[in-house]
Order: sequence, then C-alpha cells, then structure tokens
Amino acid sequence: MLWDTSSLLVSASGAQVCALKGQDALTSLRLLDDPQQWPLFGRPQVDPAASDGTGSLVWTSQVVIEGMHCAACALNIEAAVAAVKGVMSVRVDGHGQRAEVVWRSDQAMPSQWMGAIDHAGYGVKPAHDMGRRAAREKQSRQALWQWLVAGFCMMQVMMYSVPVYVAEPGDISADMLGLLHWAGWVLCLPVMVFSSGPFWRQAWRDLQQGRIGMDLPVALGIGITFVISTAATWDPTGPLGSEVYFDSLTMFVFFLLTGRWLEGRMRERTAGALDALMNRLPEQVERMNAQGEFEKVALSALQLGDTVRVGPGQAFPADGRVAQGSTWVEEALLTGESRPLSRQVGDRVLAGSHNLRQSVDVVLTELGEATVYAHTVALMASAALSKPRLARMADRIAKPFLWAVLIAACGAAAWVWPVNPAQALMVAVSVLIVTCPCALSLATPAAMIAAAGNLARHGVLMRDLQSLEAMAAVDLVVWDKTGTLTSDTQSVLRVHAPQGVFVPDAQGMWGPEVLALWSSAAALAHHSLHPLSRALDTLDAPHVPTRDVSEHPGQGLHGEVWHAGRWSHMWLGSWSFGQSESNGMTRDLLAPCASVHLWGEAGWLASFEVSETLRPDAAKVLQTLQSQGLQVRILSGDRTQAVLDVAQRLGLRSDQVQGALSPQDKLDQVQSWQQQGWRIAVVGDGFNDMPVLAAANASIAVGQAIPLARSHSDAVVRGNHLWPVVQTLVLARRTMAVVRYNLLWAAVYNAVCIPLAVMGWMPAWVAGAGMALSSLFVVLHSLQLSRDQTLLSVD
Repeated sequence: MLWDTSSLLVSASGAQVCALKGQDALTSLRLLDDPQQWPLFGRPQVDPAASDGTGSLVWTSQVVIEGMHCAACALNIEAAVAAVKGVMSVRVDGHGQRAEVVWRSDQAMPSQWMGAIDHAGYGVKPAHDMGRRAAREKQSRQALWQWLVAGFCMMQVMMYSVPVYVAEPGDISADMLGLLHWAGWVLCLPVMVFSSGPFWRQAWRDLQQGRIGMDLPVALGIGITFVISTAATWDPTGPLGSEVYFDSLTMFVFFLLTGRWLEGRMRERTAGALDALMNRLPEQVERMNAQGEFEKVALSALQLGDTVRVGPGQAFPADGRVAQGSTWVEEALLTGESRPLSRQVGDRVLAGSHNLRQSVDVVLTELGEATVYAHTVALMASAALSKPRLARMADRIAKPFLWAVLIAACGAAAWVWPVNPAQALMVAVSVLIVTCPCALSLATPAAMIAAAGNLARHGVLMRDLQSLEAMAAVDLVVWDKTGTLTSDTQSVLRVHAPQGVFVPDAQGMWGPEVLALWSSAAALAHHSLHPLSRALDTLDAPHVPTRDVSEHPGQGLHGEVWHAGRWSHMWLGSWSFGQSESNGMTRDLLAPCASVHLWGEAGWLASFEVSETLRPDAAKVLQTLQSQGLQVRILSGDRTQAVLDVAQRLGLRSDQVQGALSPQDKLDQVQSWQQQGWRIAVVGDGFNDMPVLAAANASIAVGQAIPLARSHSDAVVRGNHLWPVVQTLVLARRTMAVVRYNLLWAAVYNAVCIPLAVMGWMPAWVAGAGMALSSLFVVLHSLQLSRDQTLLSVD
C-alpha cells in the first residue's frame, strides 16, 4: 500500500520527501525510525530520563489508517500490529480510521509496526501529517468517480433490460435478445474493473492474509453474478441457463457504493472535530531574532520565552501572553466558548486558537505537551480510540457472523442446485449481500462518535466513549463545592448596618444607603490584596478619596476617607480590630456571619457578609438535574456552615449536603451509596476530589481542574459554565437510546431479510439495496446526535 511522506520530515530548509512507490514504500517508512521524528506523531509515556537518547523507552503514537471500511478491518489491523515484537498495545477506531500504538523503542521501530499495517493491505500515515487532507480529498474524489461510473452504467444497462422485461413472448428475436445481453455485458465491464475495485482489492488482501472481512461476501456476490451472466451471454443453452443479471449487478454495486460514500462523508462530519483540532498548529512561525527582526522558523524550533508574531487568520503556535497589540480570538474547540474573546496586552492566548483581528506579538510560556491544546488533543484522541462495551461485543459477533453467512449461502445454493443451478447461485449471492453485518458493526460507534463530536464542539472532552454508557445509567450526581459550584472569587452577599440588613434587588443592584457605606469601604479595600478586600473592591462605582492608608497584617486597614464632606478616620477589617482602634465606641449589633466590618470615628458603620461566588448557572443546573429525575448531593471539605449557606442559595435541603469531609470521608460516602445500588456521577475539580472521581461510576472534571483530577475523570468540561455537565448526562441517555435502536434495527433487518434471501424471494439488487440502506439508516440515525442542540450555553 502506498503512502505519502510529505510534511513528515521537518528540516531547516523546509524540504519535503515525496511519496515513494512499490518496495520504496518500506524505505520511506524507515525515515520515521529517526527518534527526532517520533514527537511529530507521538509522545513519551514513561521514564523520561531514559538513557537511550529518545527521552523514553515507551512511546504512544497516533496514526491514520487508509482503506478501512468495517469492524473486521479494525480487528485485522489490531492482530497484525500486536504480532510485532515490542508493541505493548494497539487500539484501532474503525469509524474514525485511527490507531493508537504503544511500543517500546528498545524493541521495535515505527517502520516495523507501520510496515505490519502496510503488509496487511492498508495505508498508514502519522496522525499529524499535513498531507493527509490532500490524500483524503483524493480518496474521496476516487470514490465519487467510482460511484458515478456505476450509476451511469446502471442506467444504461437498465435501458437495455427494460425491453426484455416488458416484451411479450416472441416480440424480441433471439439475435436481438443476444445483442441486448452483449450490450449489458460490455457496460458491466467498467463496473467490474473500476467501480468494484475497492471490494476486489480488500477481499484479495483478506484471502492473502488468511482472514475473512466484510468485503469478501460482497466480492463473491459480485463475482458469482458476473460469471453466471457472462456464461448465459456466451452460451445461452449452457448449464447455467440463459438468464442474465447485469441489471442486478450494476444496481447493487451502485447501492453499495452509495452507502459507502455517504458513510464516509458522515464519518468525516462526526469525527471531524478531532481532525480539525489536530491540524490547527502552523508549520512555520515568525519568531523575533536577536536583532529584533522577525524571521520564519519551523514550529519545532520554538523555545520558552520566544516572541512570535501571529497574524490575523493564523493559529497561535503555543500558549503565551500578549506582549504587544490587541485582537479577538476564537477558542471554541479548546474552551467551548462560542463567542470571540478579546485579548489585550498581558492576556493569555492558547495554542490552536485563532487570531481573528490583527497581528499581535506573543511571548511563549508553554510548549508541546504542556499546552492546553496538547492536553485537549490527547483527550479527544483517547476518546475516539476507546471502544464501548457494546461496540466490542458487536465486533466479536461480526467475524463469526461472516462465517455463518458463507455457510448459509453455500447451504442455500446446495438446496436449490438440483432444481436450477443458476437460480441456486443467485440465491447464494442474495444471502451473501444482504447479510453483511455492516449495520451491526456501525450501530454503537457511529452513535457514540457523533455524540463525542458534538460534546467536543461545545467544550466537553470525553476521555473514554465507554463512559457515555455509564453516564446514561447515572441516578445520583455528587458535586464538590469549592471551585466546582463556586468560582475562585468572593462577593458581598448581605450588608448589615444600624438601619437593618440589606440585600441586592432582583437585578443585583444595591440601594443608595448601602452604596455610600460600600464606597468608603471599597476605597480602603483598594489598598489591599487580601481576598476579602478584593471582594469589596468589586463595587462598580467611583472610589472616594483616601489618604494615609496603612494595612495591619491579619487585622485590617486604617486611613482617612473623604466621607460626608470631610476627612474621617475609618477602619476596615475584623471585629476586634475595629473595636480596639475606635476606642471601643460600638453599637450592640453584630452579624455573626459577617466577614468584614467598617468603623468610623463614632463607632460601627456596617458589616459586609462576604461569601463565595456561585457560578452563574449553578442553581439552574442543579434544578434541571432534579427535574430529570436525578438525585443531587454536595460533599465538601469546607466548613459545614459554609456548605449549608451555599446549599440554601442553590435551593437544596440541608440533608442533601455534607461538609467538613476529608477525601477518605468522601470516598467512604460514595462507596456506601454504591453499595445501596446508586449509580453515581461525581463532578469535581481539585486534588481532594481524585479518590471519588476514580471510584465513581462516571466522573466529570470542570473548569480549571488540576491535571490529576482531569486524568481521573471520564470527561472534562472546559470554560466556566456548568450547563454542559447536565447536558452531557442528557446526551448520554439519548446516545444509548440511539444505540439500542440501531442494534434493534440491525437485528430485525437480518431476521427478516435472511429467510427471504435463503428462500430465493429476494433478488440480488434488492439485497444490495437493503444492505446499503441498512448501514445508511444506522449512520443517519446516529447523525442526529451530532446536531443535538441541547449543549447551548446558559446566558
């Protein structure tokens, strides 16, 4: 199998190696044995300090497979690669046409396990190959031409076949009938040689490797039909009779190619998010040199601290901060934020995001595997290659089912042969065609990849497609509080003053009596970096003048504030600090929950009850979960009173929350619920959430979760919204409903069509149409999940 090495090798001159043919293909594979090329399509997995010069003995590499059409292809590739010494594991995604190979660099080379794929009859390219798009377009054009030729020949053959169908006995002479048959034979040749090429090649490769694939029954059916019809054309009085089936042959080839072409197009749509993401980084970047001038260098030449210039329409090559200029960026596939975001000097930009407006200079802070982009790609690739339980079961069934198909076809032919040999062979053809288990193999992966692609476009990255099945069965959702339901900022919840207790109105606005006091407090708070001071300094109003402000560590702030038309001494901080500094002139009023107190020369002025800021959609998310019939609980390590306060603001009962829990306490509680029969999803973000994330039936890391929390979760939600969490659970339920419907359809289709074909009641062209339409129905039914609009952000 031929493959293109263009853009694989990066050199200072930017030269590319052209595709090699025949035996030179193996030589081109050996070019990838250079350890410097391995990071282009893989990453080190363990032992980064290994002494072999590669940086690691174990590598995980991603490659793209060409020429795959069914689940049997994936099984064949896995078997071929697993047989190579030094390959530790291999996972192949037949729907996305990708493979992940884990191999030891001291026992195997990329050319060896890639050569095994090539020897098995499939094309192979590194996943980050920039030339893959051109190759894919070429392959798509080839498939389209094959389909067009089959369609044109089918229509012409039907034109010559219709007179035979409608004519009465004696209306057409024997010579004319023979001429019509010869015309059909000639028109079938392009279909046999060109349009049916993919079926012939794959079936021949399978036979060479001593295996059976889904193209073998199809190729046998096409071949047998052509042989019967050719024999009838050359010798109408022969043992196979005078009946020709050129119309049936061209028709079912056309139907099969139609289904395969549409499946390929839909596969690109559902799995396209990963392709779009993996090829986002530019090949060359403008980097500032020692003279302060910008010059183009290869992406691999970048180092931390480099300053690069990114123009409008270009992708950022690495994570960094804007050093000069301002622009708008698009980060939809990285963070789930669908709207363009403003970036000014000092703001962070992410590798793989697009610059939309004007050129900016960026100082690089993270490269390679440390970038958000690399982590996102790894998560999506892992999800695409994971096989759900139902998909693995379907793959295991598919191969024995193919043997059963061949046996059933032979049995049906043997039963009818004594009566009519030609009819017996056509019955075998119908059985071979109609029973191809493509729909069965597509039922699960088509639905799950469509759902995963939809989630990825909205900022939800699945680490394992199997988790969709677990999420669909969840009936209890356990939340962490700090950093998950709340953000990392604090806000003023209530203001206590001598006149009473004040809260904001429905629009979040405060009354004038509160604003006057808050302005004075905010003026003092502006001089401190303490988190509580930052909460007061969020007031969207002009600060009043201050002078001689001093901060007393651990106590508060003191200074003069322009208040009520004169300079007044004020104190802001703890209750004891205010009492002591204002000579004990107090009012007998204290809010026990208040966090920051304001004092004047005459005594106490106000107390500001500061609490954690809830995420904007937290209350709606929990309410929606409960309306979907799910139970909601909060397990937190924070103070019980603080947890109860948050629960009250979220509309939860006190028995739905627990506070002051250690990581072990959380784990014990989750395991206790699981023993009671609850199927639990845990949503968290921190180090103390890792044990329960790992123990839960399904787990989701949200926001800026620490790397270890992300690695222990089944899904990662990007951005600051929680709405995708509940919608992920909803979409998981819909996905499993689609999977069950697809499997039911495949089972019913085979249960109905196989007996009809065995009894000879289903013509070959109907069998071909039925097989193509059954696979097409599964893909179309699954495609609705990629268009699901339930993942819209909450405003």
